[in-house]
Amino acid sequence: MLRRYRALTHARNMEFLRDRASLGWNLLFPLVLVAGLAIIFGGPPRALFKVAVIGAGDPVQASAHPFLTTRYTDFFALPADGEDAAVAKVGRHRLDMLIDLRAPARYWVNPESPKGYVLERLLAAAGGPPLAHGAVPGRPIRYIDFLLPGILGMNMMFSCLWGVGYVVVRYRKSGFLKRLNATPVRPIEFILAQLTSRLLLIMGITLVVYVGTDWVVGFRMEGSYALLALVTTLGALAMIAMGFVVAAFVTSEELAGGILNFLSWPMMLLSGVWFSMEGTQPWLQQLAQLFPLTHLVGGARAVMLDGAGWVDLAPQLLTLTGMTLAFLAIGARIFRWRAD
Repeated sequence: MLRRYRALTHARNMEFLRDRASLGWNLLFPLVLVAGLAIIFGGPPRALFKVAVIGAGDPVQASAHPFLTTRYTDFFALPADGEDAAVAKVGRHRLDMLIDLRAPARYWVNPESPKGYVLERLLAAAGGPPLAHGAVPGRPIRYIDFLLPGILGMNMMFSCLWGVGYVVVRYRKSGFLKRLNATPVRPIEFILAQLTSRLLLIMGITLVVYVGTDWVVGFRMEGSYALLALVTTLGALAMIAMGFVVAAFVTSEELAGGILNFLSWPMMLLSGVWFSMEGTQPWLQQLAQLFPLTHLVGGARAVMLDGAGWVDLAPQLLTLTGMTLAFLAIGARIFRWRAD
């Protein structure tokens, strides 16, 4: 028994070690992930709060008000004509506070934001010229209202990428695709069939989760359900097609898992699922625009929280459509039936 156990263990170890692509990716991926996180979150201690400031120079001059010397707070300048947009971002938890030091000096916080409450207390304790409390228009938005579209989008992302990318690689490794190649089925037909199947399953599951969470939490919905369904469908299609690009050529399940992790982790961190990208480095904000999840979450939040219409969501809809077509074209072009 012990001899058979050692033989099987040795065989599995050699199988993995001889798969150079999987071995290299398992060694490389952690290094790349750590390096990326070090670039994004490295440097001095991360700020706890995001505060936009008008009328204190660019960059913000701490001498303009004692509160601007508060540590662990990211103060960044806004142009004078950016007040209305910034007030809306405060109401949607994308900014923790807005300060306008022009006369009459004012500040805005979301009354439903714990961070806003803390900042308001810190502002009062800092001294200096008093600031009037400006009202955020509309009904206050809870953090759960901001967070829920991101969580639903993240769940869709994992289902889209892993449900297609990993499964098709397993089909190839087991020889199923090799047998299917003997039929008249073309790569684009196989891809479209898999895409349709995965889309129906994901949309059905997401609908059940949406209804269930709405029943439990009772979140905000200001816009059109039809528009929300459209942006969700296009987002799912784009991420399924992205998964197919991985599945089109990878022959090892270990390598597929590494690549899918490499795609999903940056999207989860930079697509605005958990926190807003306001005030971060411009190159990070530009990088986030390359991810379908960014446009899916942004579009869903715009519909649910702002009541955005079809014209407002045109950039997200066009971007997701373009990504879907591009990923499908690449996947069909590089698709491989065989594992060898």
